[in-house]
This record gives sequence, structure tokens and C-alpha cells, in this order.
Amino acid sequence: MLKEFRDFAMKGNVLDLAVAVIIGGAFGKIITSLVGDVLMPIIGLLLGKVDFSGLAITIGSATITYGMFIQSVIDFLIVAFCIFLMVQQLQRFKKKEPPAATPEIPADVKLLTEIRDLLRK
Repeated sequence: MLKEFRDFAMKGNVLDLAVAVIIGGAFGKIITSLVGDVLMPIIGLLLGKVDFSGLAITIGSATITYGMFIQSVIDFLIVAFCIFLMVQQLQRFKKKEPPAATPEIPADVKLLTEIRDLLRK
């Protein structure tokens, strides 16, 4: 059973997934820092330091902090847009694959095509 687990863990897909999760976590920290430390202060200056997190409604003893939800949605949209821009830039560096070569038509098929075309005339 231990050997089977080792074989499973050493398969390429499992290792690729583990690397992707680790790199994704680190990339997430970079994007969060970019949004929180760079973009949000700039957006705050442009919008007059608007902060939705303080908006709330109190109904009886319950407090509904809908402002936090609005702030989370705005943060998500900014993060998603930043990721989109970064992926677009990374795609520019990706190697372009040459177009697939068209397969050579066999001689007998080429000959039959010529005969068909002559018969049409």
C-alpha cells in the first residue's frame, strides 16, 4: 500500500498540480499586495477616499454590514482585472507554435482528382 501511494504521489499530474497550487498561492499574494498596497490607495485618491466598509443597517439586534460586501466585490473586480492584465502580458512571451503542415496528398488521390476535374469539363 505504501508503494502504491508513492507511485501515485510521484505521477506527473500530481506533482504538476502541487507545483501549480504553490505557485498560485504565491501569485495570489503578489496580486493581493498589488491591489491593497498600490492600486487601492490610487483609487482611493481618485474617488475621494470612498470606503464602503462602514455601511450597515441595524434591524433589531442584528447588524447587516452590506458595505463590507460591496467593498469585497470591488476588491474582487480589481483583483480579477489585475490577473487578466498579467495573464495577457504573460501570453505575449509564450512561444507561438508554427501552423500545422498540411498533409501531402497521395499520388493516387491527386490523379483521381485530376480525372474527376477533366470529366466535369
